[in-house]
Amino acid sequence: MGLSKNTWRGAVAALILLAGAAALATNYSLWVNGRGGGGQVGNHLDFTYWGPASTAGGVNKRSVNWDGTSHIADQNQHVRNALDCYCTGPNWCYIAAHSAGNLQIGYALAMYGGSARLKKNAAPDGSGVCGNTDGSTQTGWNIKFVDVAAGAAGGSELADLGEWAVSEPLVSDLRTSTARALYNHNSTRGLWFYLFTGAGGAFYSGLLPGQDDGAVAYHSAGGTAGSSGRSLCNPSDWFCDDLTLGTAANQGGSTKWSFHSVRFRDDKEKYDHGPNGNWGGAITTMRADMVNNAK
Repeated sequence: MGLSKNTWRGAVAALILLAGAAALATNYSLWVNGRGGGGQVGNHLDFTYWGPASTAGGVNKRSVNWDGTSHIADQNQHVRNALDCYCTGPNWCYIAAHSAGNLQIGYALAMYGGSARLKKNAAPDGSGVCGNTDGSTQTGWNIKFVDVAAGAAGGSELADLGEWAVSEPLVSDLRTSTARALYNHNSTRGLWFYLFTGAGGAFYSGLLPGQDDGAVAYHSAGGTAGSSGRSLCNPSDWFCDDLTLGTAANQGGSTKWSFHSVRFRDDKEKYDHGPNGNWGGAITTMRADMVNNAK
């Protein structure tokens, strides 16, 4: 039996509405800075921390600026504001984080990723807060994956030893035991963290165990679980256990946090901590991944 004219009209109207909704869906690439900050907090177009704003960094890139000196918990609202802005409703996000930015996105997901979030309009005001759309909520955020370069989720022995300004609140969070206990690092809400390490350490690298980028050691950048750091290296180094690629346990048996995978290991010891004013250091390899996969 054929459909009536009214039925056909209703079906066509529904298809038009669905097509319109799909057209409004937008993907964004959010870049979460690390220690030191530099970009204006709330200004999602200020890439001062990273380098020239004209540099490619994935689809519709936005800079999630926080001050880079305060406690993670005290500044995490700025990260959550950006996630609410761009990763709710029909919109989806790719996340790129550097250094202590790893703690920020990990903290946001573990502590707030299961909460009700108002759907926002991706049009931030001067403080980085977006307006509501229809007043409805969703659980957590729409995120495709998280890339992390030179991640500090496992802390740094430089903070343990007081090598950084001890009056800076963030430094206390970056102590290895504190960073590892700050939140449940296994609670990623099922999202994959892809890790990009650097091993171009500095003259004081002897203070850091195993391979390092001058600020964080492989145990942190490589997402290795446990209550404290351990010595992990490249396969060419005979004097400590290897950091493995992917999710596999490291040589010696240490394991990675759930949903953490080492995508790049700096076997040639080429990359330092970065960003060096030009998307440099370990960020180089992460940025290439974002350009190729955040679309």
